[in-house]
Amino acid sequence: MRGKIIRGIAGFYYVHTGDKGVYTCKAKGIFRKLHIKPLVGDNVEMSVVDEKDKEGSVDRILQRENTLLRPAVANIDQALVIFAVRRPEPNFNLLDRFLVMLERQGLPATLCFNKSDLLSAREAQSLREMYEPAGYGIVFTSAVSGSGIRELKELLQRKTTAVAGPSGVGKSSLVNALQPAVRMETGTVSEKIARGRHTTRHSELIHMGENTYIMDTPGFSSLGLFDLEKEELRHCYPEFAPYEGTCRFMGCVHIHEPDCKVREALAEGQIDKTRYRNYCLLYEELKAQRKY
Repeated sequence: MRGKIIRGIAGFYYVHTGDKGVYTCKAKGIFRKLHIKPLVGDNVEMSVVDEKDKEGSVDRILQRENTLLRPAVANIDQALVIFAVRRPEPNFNLLDRFLVMLERQGLPATLCFNKSDLLSAREAQSLREMYEPAGYGIVFTSAVSGSGIRELKELLQRKTTAVAGPSGVGKSSLVNALQPAVRMETGTVSEKIARGRHTTRHSELIHMGENTYIMDTPGFSSLGLFDLEKEELRHCYPEFAPYEGTCRFMGCVHIHEPDCKVREALAEGQIDKTRYRNYCLLYEELKAQRKY
């Protein structure tokens, strides 16, 4: 029997098999010997140990399409990067870190700006001008009013989607709005420090329909890029791609070099200043990190 691991806790793997439901499984010992750990999102072959109690054994992990390290998950089709427009204010440096990570792994990303009921039309347009030229789709949602939920549901159809973003932006509330039958634990944002309390404690795929899963993950507020070389960073900014190879110097990193077409595009307003500033900050961070 084949299925998909939707949750893994304390050595138990919960395998969704479609019409036959979810089985609680242990992984065969051979995985431990081979130093292979089943991941949420893995498509697996399993055998039934006890049909009455829905217990089984994970016998084989099918070939993975891709693997994310943080969160540890496999076979993701796309990412939904969720930030709030208020409470807390969006941290664009952190947002760009998420996007760099996803670009490096070749994972398509859509930006979801939640709490849009707190956003003006001018502010919404500013966000579009910042990220749409880089090729990212944008959805504005409100878990409170329900605005944008239908559009988001259509985006998720027949795909496995990883949700990323810091704590307190309403990820779990959005998942609840998308799939009312599944109630993820939600928390409130601390009024004192405007940061989210840690409410989602494990990665879990939520079945939303035929071949449609969404994964709510533990929130986090920082993201290191320690395995990325500084020379690779420019390839993680899609808006730089049209100018690649057109600068005076081959391998131009678009920081201080003369006759840099990216910097010319920046001066002409073709590249967003905040995005470029974050690129420079991330480049300097990668340049400064010690190599071991």
